[in-house]
Amino acid sequence: MKKSTLLVSLLLSTFVAIPVHAQFFGSGIVYDPTQSAHAISQIRQAEQLYTTANQTRDQVIQTYNLARQMSQMPQNLYQRYAAEFSRWTSLSAANTYGNTGDWIGAANSGNAQQATTGYTQAGIQLNPFPTSTWASLDALTQAAVKAQYATAELSDGISTGSLVTLGQIRARSQALNQQIVNLESDSYATAPSQQTEMAVLGKINAANVMQLRSQQDTNQILSQAALLQMLAAKEQFDQQKRALNQAIYFQQNFNDSMNKVTSGITESM
Repeated sequence: MKKSTLLVSLLLSTFVAIPVHAQFFGSGIVYDPTQSAHAISQIRQAEQLYTTANQTRDQVIQTYNLARQMSQMPQNLYQRYAAEFSRWTSLSAANTYGNTGDWIGAANSGNAQQATTGYTQAGIQLNPFPTSTWASLDALTQAAVKAQYATAELSDGISTGSLVTLGQIRARSQALNQQIVNLESDSYATAPSQQTEMAVLGKINAANVMQLRSQQDTNQILSQAALLQMLAAKEQFDQQKRALNQAIYFQQNFNDSMNKVTSGITESM
C-alpha cells in the first residue's frame, strides 16, 4: 500500500515539473500556448486602442460641429437687427447779395480760406480806431478800447476756426458713414470667411477705431464750444472790470472835478 502511494506521488510530481511545450497536431499545425497568450493580449490592446480612437474621433466631430454651428449666424439676423440712423446732410442757404456762398462752402468742406472769406463777407467788420482820436484818450479809456478790440478779434478767430472744424467733420461724415455701412454688412454676413475668429477680431478692432475717431470729432466740437464760452466770459469780465475802473477813477478825481465845476460857476456869477 505504501509503495503504490509513493508511486502515484512520484508520477504527479513528474507531470507537474514537466514544462509546457508546443504541441504538434496533424497537417503541420503547431500549438504554442505562450505565443497564443501573447497574441490574445495584443488583440485586446488593439481593441482598446480602436475603442479609444473611436471615442476621440467622436469628440473631434462634436467639437467641429459645435464650432461650425457657432460660426454660422441665422439667415434673418441682418433683417432683425439692422437699423437706419440719421445721416449728415450738406448745408444750403440763400445767397441774395453774394455773401453767404463761401460761408456755406466752408461749413460743408472745412476749407480754411473759404471760412476766412465767408466769415468776413457775412459779418460786420471791425474798423480801426482813428489815430487822431486815439491820442486824445486817457490811458484808462485806451485800455478799455484795446480790451474790446481783443474780444472782437478773438471772437472772429474762434468762430472761423469752429467753422473749419465743423466743415471738416461734415466733409468726412459721408465717407465715415460708408465705412460704417460696410462694417455693418460684414458683421451680419453669413459667409464663412466673415465669421472666422480673425475676421471677427478685425471687425471689432475697426469698430473701436471708428469710435475713437468719432470721439475725437466730439472732443473738437466740445473744445470749440468751450473757447466760445471762455470768450463770452471774457467779455462779461471786461465789462465788470471797466465798471470798477470807472468807479475808482471817479472816486479818485471826484474832488478835482467838483472844484472845477464850483469854480466855474463862481466865476460865471
